Formats: sequence, C-alpha cells, structure tokens
Amino acid sequence: MDAMAGRKPAVVWALNISVVALVALWLFPTLGLFISSFRTGDQITASGWWSSLFPAEQTLQIRAADPDDNRIDLGNGRFMVEGNIFDGQGFEGEMKSWGTSSRALDANAPGDAADLGDGETFTLNADGTYIWEGDDDQISGRAQRVFIGVTSPPDFTIQNYNFVLFDENNSEGMAKAFFNTLTVVIPATIIPILIAAFAAYALAWMEFPGRALLIAAVVGLLVVPLQLALIPLLTLHNAVGIGKGYLGVWLAHTGFGLPLAIYLLRNYMVGLPRDIIENAKVDGATDFQIFTKIILPLSFPALASFAIFQFLWTWNDLLVALVFLIDASGQTTVMTKQIVELLGTRGGDWEILATSAFVSIAVPLGVFFAMQKYLVRGLLAGSVK
Repeated sequence: MDAMAGRKPAVVWALNISVVALVALWLFPTLGLFISSFRTGDQITASGWWSSLFPAEQTLQIRAADPDDNRIDLGNGRFMVEGNIFDGQGFEGEMKSWGTSSRALDANAPGDAADLGDGETFTLNADGTYIWEGDDDQISGRAQRVFIGVTSPPDFTIQNYNFVLFDENNSEGMAKAFFNTLTVVIPATIIPILIAAFAAYALAWMEFPGRALLIAAVVGLLVVPLQLALIPLLTLHNAVGIGKGYLGVWLAHTGFGLPLAIYLLRNYMVGLPRDIIENAKVDGATDFQIFTKIILPLSFPALASFAIFQFLWTWNDLLVALVFLIDASGQTTVMTKQIVELLGTRGGDWEILATSAFVSIAVPLGVFFAMQKYLVRGLLAGSVK
C-alpha cells in the first residue's frame, strides 16, 4: 500500500532516467556544434566547447623576426635582433611561460633570459618584446623559434558565418548549396503530400474494385530498398530527358516518399468519424468537397507529421542528390554534398566545418520544433479507434 500510495514504481524512474539520457545524448552534440561555430580554429583545437566560457590555455609556436634583415651590430662581433613576438599574430591574452625547445615548453617565465649556448641569449617579456643576442653565425639564417604558453580569454566571432554564407571569395559555395537544398526540399515535400492526400482519401472512403490490392501494394512498397530503384529510375529519367536536374530529383523523392505518405494518411483518415462524411453526402456534397472542406482540415496532424519526416529526409539526403543532380560545374550542389567536399578540402579548418554543419541542421531544427506538437498525433494515426 505504501508503494502504491506514495512511491513511484521502479519502472517509472527507469523510464524517466532513460528519457533524460536520450535528450542529453541528442542535445549535447547539437549544443557543442552551435558553440563551436562561433569559435576560432585555435580555440577549438585548444579546448572543448564546454570550456568556451573560461580562459583557454594553449601553446603558440612563433618565430622571431628575420635576423638577416633586422639585426643590429653591437660591435666586437656581437649582433642583436629586437622586436615584438606577437607582431602580426592578432594575439590577445596573457603569457604564462615560454621556451625555445619543444622538450621544455615552460622552461622560462616572462622576462627571463634563456641561455642558448656559446654566449647566445634570448630574452622575452610579458608584453611580447624580445631581445636576441649572439655572434655573427648565431644571428643569421633562420629565425629563432619560440614556444609560448598563453591564456586566451573567451572569444566568439561571427566571421565564420560571414565566410560561409556571405563571403564573395568563398570558393566552397555553402550559401549557394543552401539555396539549392531549399530548391530541392520544398517541392519534394509538397508534391508527395498533395498526391498522397488524394490517394489516401480514395483508399479510405471511396469504394472501387481493387482497392484492397492497392492498399496491399502500398504496404509492400514500404519495404522496397531505395537503392534497388536508383539506377533503373535514373535510366528512365535520362530516357525521357529529365535526368541530371531538379525535376528528376523532385520526382525521385516523390516516388520514394509516397508509400509511407499514403499509408500514414490513409490510416488517419480511416479513423475519422464516419457520421460526418455520411451527413455531408446526404447534404449533397461531392467527394472533392468532402475532401477539401472536411478531410483535409481534420487530417492536418497527419499531414504535418509526414511533412516533418519528408522534409528531414530530403534535407539530409546525399545518395539521391548524388544520383539525380550530377553536375560537374557545381551549380546544383546541395549542402550534404558540399559538406563532404569541405571535409576533403578544409579538413583542418574546424571552425568552418562546424559552422557549415550547424547551418545545415538549423533549418531542420526549426521545422521540427515548429511542428513537433503534431508529430506524435500523426505517428499515432489509426492506432486507436
């Protein structure tokens, strides 16, 4: 009785913990990608996104000025080079330690003079000014390399987004790929919904020979692998002259999305009250009037649910785009393909990759959160009477 009255069963706690864990597994990578998209490449390399609000410690490898162009003759065979080690680096932060060897990165404190041997010395101050002294052979040739341990303040920038979306010199063309993806996704979401809605109403409420066979065929098409139809469908598109273009990819996404759309909408429409439809017929309404005035408004949750799925599938699609949008000039490149190319051409520019990836997922996130209240209602369509 105590367990029934005041305590939750263990299964309820396990369920709650599982839900929280799943939400965290989904949320943390997305949040990390969002924060990383506003950080510089050096900061991403130096620390994780979870520490982005705190000063980051990192080691900079910088060379002094060219000794052959900047050395000063001190007499007695001694020469000197002086300057600021941070000139041209755009550095903001605090120097903690420095060294002249990769084996001893923190051998010296700011202001110390490092003995490089044979009378050669290097002095580095906290503000970056340095004095390098030695004989003729030492102060010549390649500049002295210095390893500096610094603490950088948190730094966020929108330059990554400016480069990805608005920079005219951005050869990667992410902005163009973004609009190309919208050009593919919007028709590829609307067209199957329109066709499936008419088909679902016919299969749910209109009597005609072969209706059961058509329903069985729709269910059977749900298990047909997409990859099985790619090449035959591309051959057909090329034969009729719609291959390698937007029309071909729209029709391909429509064909691959129709079975689930018809199945989902038909199950929802079957569960609608029969009395409403019969009363409308008694009042003289045609099937088209019943469909547009009654069925469509009542079926909005199912329509929105499929729209979410279809939008996400087409937005994140790479395979169909590669097959049906073959374009050597890159004029129809979508975002998924563009990000794959970025991984090859800018694999070390983590800030550009993070920004491009977040731009890619931002629109699906907005669509999902805007229509999520209809998602569960649509998924449960036809499950209960």
